[in-house]
Amino acid sequence: MVVTDDSSSSFVQYGIDDKPPLPTSLLLGVQHYLTMVGANIAVPLILAGVLGMPEAVIPRFVGTFFVVSGIATLMQTTFGNRYPIVQGAPFSMLAPAIAVIGVVKATDPAGVAWQTALLQLQGAIIVAAAVEVLVGYFGLLGRLRKFISPVVIAPTIALIGLSLFNVPQVTSATNNWWLLGLTLALIVLFSQYLDTTHPAFKLFPVLLGVFVSYVVAAALSLTGSIAPGAPGFVDLGRVASAPALMPIYPLQWGFAGGAGTTTVALPVVGTVAFGIPQFTSSFIIGMLAGVAASMVESFGDYHAVARLSGVGAPSESRINHGIGMEGVMNIFSALMGGSGSTSYSENIGAIGLTGVASRYVVQVGAGVMLLMGFVGYFGQLIATIPDPIVGGLYIAMFGQIVAVGLSNLKYVDLDSSRNIFIIGVAMFAGLAIPAYMGNLGGADAFRQGMSQVAVLGPVLGTQIVSDTIFVIGSTGMAVGGLFAFFFDNTIEGTRLERGLEEWEDTVEDDEDFTSAIERLRGDKPTSAD
Repeated sequence: MVVTDDSSSSFVQYGIDDKPPLPTSLLLGVQHYLTMVGANIAVPLILAGVLGMPEAVIPRFVGTFFVVSGIATLMQTTFGNRYPIVQGAPFSMLAPAIAVIGVVKATDPAGVAWQTALLQLQGAIIVAAAVEVLVGYFGLLGRLRKFISPVVIAPTIALIGLSLFNVPQVTSATNNWWLLGLTLALIVLFSQYLDTTHPAFKLFPVLLGVFVSYVVAAALSLTGSIAPGAPGFVDLGRVASAPALMPIYPLQWGFAGGAGTTTVALPVVGTVAFGIPQFTSSFIIGMLAGVAASMVESFGDYHAVARLSGVGAPSESRINHGIGMEGVMNIFSALMGGSGSTSYSENIGAIGLTGVASRYVVQVGAGVMLLMGFVGYFGQLIATIPDPIVGGLYIAMFGQIVAVGLSNLKYVDLDSSRNIFIIGVAMFAGLAIPAYMGNLGGADAFRQGMSQVAVLGPVLGTQIVSDTIFVIGSTGMAVGGLFAFFFDNTIEGTRLERGLEEWEDTVEDDEDFTSAIERLRGDKPTSAD
């Protein structure tokens, strides 16, 4: 049985299985990727700064992330959970990644320091991601679904949207508020006020809003109205100086010639240097915390995208295949020299604004990003999108996700003091605890504090325990979701009160999801998914 959410499906312009014409799909696909550009560029730029990577190498590093994003999205939408979710670099794995880099560089490694640190990071992600593969394909995470009600899902998804309310692109005291406001106003104008006047306004509000704002910012930069280095400045000179094409391939960082480099003579191309990932147990343990947080976040993303796409909540089988494929793509990302891959909340917000939930559209966009990742001009052009424009984009996108999360409460008895308590405490904890973690000074400082706890200090102060607590505690939706999960399953409440009776009617059966292997064998019809 195929289950749909009628209240959401009436809003959807293109459903999951719909295939708009290719020209339309190209624009819609690029729009989906525009929503996550800020995050997918921020992660490599942050890592490049921490690594001390040479300026000449950074465009290739950024391009690698887009190539990985394109391939991971194609794999997830084709062989994974088959939801229209873009895959990209995870923030949840950024904290342990920075910790790994810091430790390696502090030891003053021989050879090229940034390359040595990156190879250690690659090795840590490979092993941690292998655990994610096992968790997914052995069905460990999917089995939790039977214990999860709308009381848990609502604050979890809402906190995904609230996680970026205080990013510098939005809250910086020196922000260009005129440009941010222009971007937000244009997106709102196209998506909410002019959406019925022309199909382009309904389908492309993000693309149009960002394009117009970027043209305005570029014009003001060229005329000197926005000074170099000021928020909103567009440095088009960086685009012209970028390399035309960049070689991006697995184990590519061996070209730096440092420790861990192996050269191989290949036909046609000649001698190629490969950087071999290095494996250190303490780094692997720390990275497991980031992978755990990524899995929890993806679990919430699956429910959010299903609701916005007008289909039933994900089945256990779909969840398992999604998490398993994310693990496989994390391994692939590490081999390419990236920092992992996970489901992105940003394009889920785009579905809410545009009603475009087509898997085909996301796949076309992924193909474009895959090809553009090899083009140096593209990476630099995307990198010149000013922070105020990204901030306006975030407000529109993540506000949608907050509302989607809260909309799950329609199944819940909101006259129940039990439910009000759980939702309120989970939301507050999901905002307060990450803020507390952010004030501690990093994972190392937290580990030192945990080691001083009476009696349990020797256990809590170990890297695997303290880093796991720190990374998960720094992720708002993980904190809120865990609080809600614990209270909802320990405080007495009826199934009707918790919203399970009506909500479970919207959950798809495992038979409604057809895996890639089953489609190849012809075991099940493919119309259901």
